[in-house]
Amino acid sequence: MNPLIIICIFIISTILGYLIIKQVPTLLHTPLMSGMNALSGLTVLGALVTLAFLFKDLSKTVSIIFGGLAVILAMINVAGGFAVTDRMLKMFHKKVSDKHD
Repeated sequence: MNPLIIICIFIISTILGYLIIKQVPTLLHTPLMSGMNALSGLTVLGALVTLAFLFKDLSKTVSIIFGGLAVILAMINVAGGFAVTDRMLKMFHKKVSDKHD
């Protein structure tokens, strides 16, 4: 695939993503963040598939390094995002008291 097409797809998706997120009300940011964590999992999958294709031709060392970096960063995003979402959801749990009336 032509690298120029890939760069154009990246730029268009970045602009569209920004415009969509900008329209989301503040109240919906927590559920949206949880959904984005799931989409980051797809990013990991895409990076792994890309790396699998790149490892066929080991002469593309720079591409392999960037693909590996994409996997690492996406996994940090997924793990950190779910940890933050879990922490925020715990704020809504009722506290159980030790007293029984």
